[in-house]
Amino acid sequence: MKKYLAECIGTMTLVVLGCGTAMLVGCDAAAGSGYILTAFAFGLVIVAMAYSIGNISGCHINPAVSLAMVIRGDLSVKDFIGYVISQCIGALAGAALLALIFKNAGRSVGGYGTNGLAGVDGSALAGLLVEIVLTYVFVTAILGVTSKKANHGSFAGLVIGLTLVLVHILGIGLTGTSVNPARSFGPALVAAIDGNAAPLKDLWVFIVGPFIGSALAACVYKALEK
Repeated sequence: MKKYLAECIGTMTLVVLGCGTAMLVGCDAAAGSGYILTAFAFGLVIVAMAYSIGNISGCHINPAVSLAMVIRGDLSVKDFIGYVISQCIGALAGAALLALIFKNAGRSVGGYGTNGLAGVDGSALAGLLVEIVLTYVFVTAILGVTSKKANHGSFAGLVIGLTLVLVHILGIGLTGTSVNPARSFGPALVAAIDGNAAPLKDLWVFIVGPFIGSALAACVYKALEK
């Protein structure tokens, strides 16, 4: 249960600090600073959590990453189910905490940092492709630095965090960058409870896309590593 709790706490932290930063500074590519700050917020959370809970659960805090670990043989199906449930609970808790903070502070909550297809003119296909590609890059980096053949030692968390920053720099202006079904699910559901059901309409893109990208990355990496 400790590893499930660690995944829950880690995912909650990701949503609070990552989505919270997006809510606070905005993600307008034209403005620039808010865009970059949001990208770094998500990446730096991964760095912090990797060195905080990595030795407990592996710090997946992302169902897509957990799927890749199942395919590689590093995680059982039973633990995969436990991880995904824990991650989704953590994402919901994080979004609920953001609602509590922002509403009591008298600030606009907007969409709680939810993902959307505005940057791809509402095209679900384009959004799906973006999420597949970004997740593929992100998960490939994770598989590389955590491979038994790798010798990155204590730098693995930093590499993974910076890779998340990288994919956010491209993805924020297109889909808001999910690459993480739990991160998309939690804020979308809390937004719907708060009366904004719009994010639920395209939520499937941010669940299916990351899972496909992750599975592709895991299969290709296994083939390359043989």
